[in-house]
Amino acid sequence: MAPERTQHPDRVRTRENFFGRSRGKTLRPLQADLLAERMPALGLDPKVSPPADLRALFAAPVARVRLEIGFGGGEHLHLESGRHPDSGFIGVEPFRNSMAKMLVALEAEPRPNLRLYDDDATLLLDWLPDRSLDGVDLFYPDPWPKRKHWKRRFVNERTLRRLARVMKPGAPFRFASDIETYVDWTLTHLRDHPDFTWEARGKADWLTPYEGWPGTRYEQKAHREGRKGAYLTFRRL
Repeated sequence: MAPERTQHPDRVRTRENFFGRSRGKTLRPLQADLLAERMPALGLDPKVSPPADLRALFAAPVARVRLEIGFGGGEHLHLESGRHPDSGFIGVEPFRNSMAKMLVALEAEPRPNLRLYDDDATLLLDWLPDRSLDGVDLFYPDPWPKRKHWKRRFVNERTLRRLARVMKPGAPFRFASDIETYVDWTLTHLRDHPDFTWEARGKADWLTPYEGWPGTRYEQKAHREGRKGAYLTFRRL
């Protein structure tokens, strides 16, 4: 089932509150300076029309473009963008302290194939051209464990329509979480979705971390508390 190409009925809110707080403790001077100095060049602005070909966003020549939503401490995104210099990466993270941490890492090891966005990911998804992404990652998102907050989970009907519109046929959507209710929720929303198919053939497929997976601090905390992650991969049809 093809996604709508000309109408965007999901563009009904400025922000959709899939994340909690956007600020933490006071930044160190270096972090604050990097946010002020580097984000104007690295950050994306949905108020400006996107290029028809997203590869034009990057300082380095790239063959494809991938998106990571909510990169947290940035462990995976920084490593992955270094492992695949021929791919362009867009990292979304509204939490200011996490964005500052990424900028410190980039100061030490620059990534000319990486751009950043520091607001609600749905605003970016609505900005992106149709069929422009070669992959989307959503790792350890806020699980919103209370039932009354489940409507704030990023995986929902509206965001899946957005993802289906901007992903190329065959592009993977990868989701990792240590919260069983969110894993089940995601499977329910995606397994039978007309625009996605689940790739798992056996239990090992969702219990084995992705190739090159570095782990994250959130994952380490889950392991200490006795929870194991699930690593799901869906494919855009």
